[in-house]
Amino acid sequence: MMSGVKIIVVSPLGLNLLKLINIGESPEGLTTFMMYEYRKLTPEQRKELVKQRLAKGFPPHSPPHPIQIEAFYLLTVACYEHQPYISTPHRRQELLNLIFEQFINAGFDIRAWIILPNHYHLLVYVDKFPELSRLFNIIHRRTSRYWNLEDQVTKRKIWYSFSDRMIRNDNHYYQTLNYLHFNPVKHDYVPSPYDWEESSVHWYIEHYGREWLRDAWVQYPVKDYGKDWDD
Repeated sequence: MMSGVKIIVVSPLGLNLLKLINIGESPEGLTTFMMYEYRKLTPEQRKELVKQRLAKGFPPHSPPHPIQIEAFYLLTVACYEHQPYISTPHRRQELLNLIFEQFINAGFDIRAWIILPNHYHLLVYVDKFPELSRLFNIIHRRTSRYWNLEDQVTKRKIWYSFSDRMIRNDNHYYQTLNYLHFNPVKHDYVPSPYDWEESSVHWYIEHYGREWLRDAWVQYPVKDYGKDWDD
């Protein structure tokens, strides 16, 4: 058993927020390991980790998706090794346009979004879970091609696979909504959620107003939402 190696553990129900622990202390849960941490392991540690994942029925390296039922989900995608490949407003808007094109054409209901320089989050009602992999593959393949051409590089890996967290109840839903809108502030990009353009907060201002957003913020505080998995 590997010791001192951090992994991400999901409860057997797949409903708890992710937390980092040592692999030697892993409970009877489902495990996944982020690719940019995987690269730091020794060959022996990699072999042991892959063996554990295969024993759980997971693919060797990608995030598992143990819960695949109709529900709202927080979908998260990070750039490979958290590099800021979406650092320009042009790229963030290009990505957002492509997300809307693909998800809406596939019949998905997007309730909130935030696009940051090195990752993005979506709050989506998912009724065709297997379709998600196809959509993200299209989005990420196209953006990788566009941006690598722009930067005049070849075979550069832009994206890491998506992760999902099923929304448990109304409180979790509105906390997630607030968390997405607060994300640019959390990561020190802007002093106010309203200052970040590629965010659904502007849609909510237009359709619900600032007072509604303030009330939701007070009633469903973010607290330590995202701790350990979106730092």
